[in-house]
Amino acid sequence: MAKELKFVMLLDCYGDLLTEHQRSVMELYYCEDLSLAEIGSPLGITRQAVRSLIKRTEDILLNYEDKLGFAERLDKMRECFGNISNAAENITDIKLKSSITDEIEKGLALL
Repeated sequence: MAKELKFVMLLDCYGDLLTEHQRSVMELYYCEDLSLAEIGSPLGITRQAVRSLIKRTEDILLNYEDKLGFAERLDKMRECFGNISNAAENITDIKLKSSITDEIEKGLALL
């Protein structure tokens, strides 16, 4: 998994556990793809301060994942739902296929 995608997933899982400042800087960097200077300028902090905050927050997110493992489990569940969906394509009973597809969609919505 690409490093950027990994931190987006970790931010989705654990973002509420961060301070508002940490979360907003991480979202600007990873989700909005802003540069360090673009993030720092409106906040009145240097590029280096932004980089330092991002590195510290990355460490926090990795620590949460090491201890809790939610992001890895979510990824595995999505993979399982994808496998079930692919297998359901071979079902010829339209009613059964529709029922399985509906349940997959419900399950994915819960993730």
